[in-house]
Amino acid sequence: MAQSIGNVTLMVRDYDEAIAFFTESLGFELQQDSDLGSGKRWVVVTPTPANAASSGLLLAKAVGAEQEKAIGNQSGGRVFMFLRTDNFA
Repeated sequence: MAQSIGNVTLMVRDYDEAIAFFTESLGFELQQDSDLGSGKRWVVVTPTPANAASSGLLLAKAVGAEQEKAIGNQSGGRVFMFLRTDNFA
């Protein structure tokens, strides 16, 4: 049985700000941006082209003070994620 991680949720302050950071600064690709109503969106970015098997980041906008406190501290001060690249510059 083949298994893989599909998406990992990352709490963000603002959808568009996060999309710009991941796509413009890190070179990720926006795979999905769907309006779910009530100010919610389903936003997924991936580090590889859409036709390649890849895990994605689901960018979830923080709602309320409790979730806002988690922005930038998703893993309680530990390293949250490791990205590999062949072009560090």
